[in-house]
Amino acid sequence: MSNIYPQGLNDCPDDLQAMAFEELLNDPVIQKYLHELVGPTGMPVAAAPPDGEVTDEELAEELGLELNDVRRALFILYENDLATYRRVRDEDSGWLTYLWTFHYENIPENLQGEMHRLLEALEERLEYERSHEFYLSEPAGIRFEFSEAMELGFQCPETGAPLEPIENDEMVAAMEQRIHELRDELNVGVTQSA
Repeated sequence: MSNIYPQGLNDCPDDLQAMAFEELLNDPVIQKYLHELVGPTGMPVAAAPPDGEVTDEELAEELGLELNDVRRALFILYENDLATYRRVRDEDSGWLTYLWTFHYENIPENLQGEMHRLLEALEERLEYERSHEFYLSEPAGIRFEFSEAMELGFQCPETGAPLEPIENDEMVAAMEQRIHELRDELNVGVTQSA
């Protein structure tokens, strides 16, 4: 597996791990990944992982966010193996407190998994683009497969304009290029579809 993150994050002592997290969080790819996961309201939670354990209430107060937004972001991070929690029951009140810990050392592995899913989806889409013939309603900007166009009598259902055959060679070439780049990045061998 390639080392996407700064200087072996897993090998860092705890005091250096915070610095490595900062480097990691300055990477635009990592920022975009976290933003895609938690959205704009959860980004303050994701962008400022505290050292050690923290409660959701502490995070909400510290960041000036609604508690529900903090909890939503924490749960998403938890679902993606980027945070864990442990429950502590208050002996007097019986209330449960959740203590959260961030695990951003898992980001590189998660990103690599996302890249593999993207590669698989692109390869499937490439096969679809190669194996179908398409027709376009230019006025409506709608593309139809041959079988759909034939059922419609090669006439656009929205505008009545004739459906014209279109080539998708440029799209296929762009997809092939992106697949090649992803395979290089992931150090994955070439398959028949690429």
